[in-house]
Amino acid sequence: MANHKSAIKRIRANSTKRDLNKYQHKTARTIVKNIRKASTKTEAASLLTLAFTALDKLAKKNIIHKNKAGNLKSSLQKHVNSLN
Repeated sequence: MANHKSAIKRIRANSTKRDLNKYQHKTARTIVKNIRKASTKTEAASLLTLAFTALDKLAKKNIIHKNKAGNLKSSLQKHVNSLN
């Protein structure tokens, strides 16, 4: 266990940030999953903007790598375009 006040504060801050990052990452994964499960093109297209925004925010905060965000956005766009 940490002995210094600054180390104790850092542990607390890291825990808070980890929880927030985990929540945002899980939310983005849920949006992506809902797009892949969508049966109609209009339903998937409406979720697509939410997914793009969420992935861009995750990449900007270094929660996920920027290339992973780009690859996910590309694959989702291809998926939505292939729907009827």
